[in-house]
Amino acid sequence: MPVLHPPKAVAVDTDEVKVSSPWGSRGYVTVDHPPPAAKPTSSSRRLAAHHALSTSLLGGDLGILRDTLLPSFALHSGLSAIAYVAGRLSDRVEAKDMLWPAAQVANAWWAAIGSQVISDNIPAGTALRSLNRPRRLVLSGVTIWGARLFCRLVHRSLKRPGSDSDDPRYEALKKQEPRGWTVFWNKALWALFLPEVFFQTVIGLPFTVPFSRPLGGVTLKASSMCHSIGQAVAVGLFSAGLALEVLADWQLDGFKESGEEWNKRTMCREGVWGLVRHPNYLGDALVHLSFPLLLYASDMLTPIVLLGPLANYIFLRFYRGDKENEGNQAKRYGIEDVSKKVDFDRYRKELNAFWPGTNQVSNKWAWIVVGCGVAGAVVEKVIQEFL
Repeated sequence: MPVLHPPKAVAVDTDEVKVSSPWGSRGYVTVDHPPPAAKPTSSSRRLAAHHALSTSLLGGDLGILRDTLLPSFALHSGLSAIAYVAGRLSDRVEAKDMLWPAAQVANAWWAAIGSQVISDNIPAGTALRSLNRPRRLVLSGVTIWGARLFCRLVHRSLKRPGSDSDDPRYEALKKQEPRGWTVFWNKALWALFLPEVFFQTVIGLPFTVPFSRPLGGVTLKASSMCHSIGQAVAVGLFSAGLALEVLADWQLDGFKESGEEWNKRTMCREGVWGLVRHPNYLGDALVHLSFPLLLYASDMLTPIVLLGPLANYIFLRFYRGDKENEGNQAKRYGIEDVSKKVDFDRYRKELNAFWPGTNQVSNKWAWIVVGCGVAGAVVEKVIQEFL
């Protein structure tokens, strides 16, 4: 009787076959009989969601945390320490206010150009020319916004009566400290200067993350049909916000310098100050909102970038901004000028603090601001096409 031998196993590409049985059975696995796909469990779904979120937040291998947030935090911390020393020596807390726009611009330029010059030994001009249009718009936008605001704050400080006087808000804080000048400044580092470092780091995400190389993580992309329209809307939103800030500062200065006694005892309601109580803060919010919109229209929006305008809004509405400003005004007017305090209370009832009411649709200044936004988008488009 012939002896039966088991058939020889056939060599098969291991990339296609994980397990094989030379004898065959109901459970064998071959190229023709792949194993059944495993059903995802709740645990595996949670792990997949966690991985996707981690990839989105950390931006792939390099990580937004390591390549953007930590360098930004280190830069802002160092600059804040310098501003604190300068402010303490000059007894001016407003040094931190001047640092606010300057540090944002410095951070953007470091992310876009400085990091390449230092780390990759690339000439600054070459690094600047290598930026595509959306990145150039982001860098130009934050530079224009920051330079204007910085000049405004310096000019306001120089015009203030008394060469050594601080912002009235901070003068009031100093008087509230019963233990004196030294205790106030010891506390100011932790209470006034360093907390803003965290806000600056997060607010700066829209103009630091786009310059990460490579741009990792999940990227939100717009429809190809919306690219040019979305970019134009973003530029228009930036232009409208910037115009609102400029008009607010210019009209407020004119109101204060008019020399009329009535103006000294009432609140400014002229121009854009008739739209909301804080048109300059609204303009600032629109400017910061324009950056993520531009990135989305350019297929460059990482979800974590959306925290930037959100943090800026929280800062303007609930941390500093209008909450701090109006609280200080109410106390100061109540002590210095009761009639102005009465008008201030009436003013707060008449107008919204931040977002215009529906009745402002008929306000000509609302349409002037919109027109400035449209003009800005048109000018940028012309520059792109012909220059």
